[in-house]
Amino acid sequence: MPELPEVETVRRSLAALLQGQTIARVDVRLHRLIRTPDVAMFVATLRGVPVLAVRRRAKYLLFDLGDHVLVSHLRMEGRYGMYAAGDPEEAHTHVVFSLTDGRELRYRDVRQFGTFDLLPVEAVNDFSALGRLGPEPDDEGFDAPYLRDRLSERTAPIKSLLLDQTVVAGLGNIYVDEILHRAGIHPDRPAGRLKRADLGRIVEQTKQVIAESIRQGGSSIKSYVSGHGTPGAFQFSLRVYGRQGKPCLTCGREIAKGRVGGRGTHVCLSCQKPPRTATIRPGR
Repeated sequence: MPELPEVETVRRSLAALLQGQTIARVDVRLHRLIRTPDVAMFVATLRGVPVLAVRRRAKYLLFDLGDHVLVSHLRMEGRYGMYAAGDPEEAHTHVVFSLTDGRELRYRDVRQFGTFDLLPVEAVNDFSALGRLGPEPDDEGFDAPYLRDRLSERTAPIKSLLLDQTVVAGLGNIYVDEILHRAGIHPDRPAGRLKRADLGRIVEQTKQVIAESIRQGGSSIKSYVSGHGTPGAFQFSLRVYGRQGKPCLTCGREIAKGRVGGRGTHVCLSCQKPPRTATIRPGR
């Protein structure tokens, strides 16, 4: 699933391609991707509206369209691309936004898990999926005291809570593994037992890893590309994710892989000392 850096990269490319353009019509081929309103109203409402801006909140894209906001989530493999009208269509193209300048913004989704919600501007703040989100990694309020307050006395593994979008918005499996490795913290450490210095390192590395990945256009692990069709490059900077069996770039010990909270997890058992309760530890 595209995480914050990938969605931000898509947002920037779509903003450059779309801002100031007008939607002439919309063709929806897979109706169940449209959650709100019904497809007929969705198509009718979007006809002739301008694209004023493209924003992001966590892993959601928000298209400002005058009186309405289109909230789009790419889920596992959703992707946008700009084409000239008449260009051959790729398989699994499910929504086509035709612009008045003759181009088409096409939404393609092999897994068909993406979602669209078209909301009146005044209803966006009440949209539950956005209202539950925690702070963004680059928010001023995302700091060690904030994490201490949110994680105090929590016994769940720190990895599971960093993946909780109500704690911090936009992180996923790839980046949490990277953040915890760089912070020197085993993903199975009980969150409530982390010291202030541990939390400070998590915050610092979260901000650094996310900023670095955005600069490199995100991570193209599987099918992700930007709205311009270009892959990211941060996958070449990954230190643990996807490197099981390879030497740690810090200490040389072999990277291990197991599961934490039901999620595939990569860890260096030298740089990230396991707690006694760890599911990923030497000999396991």
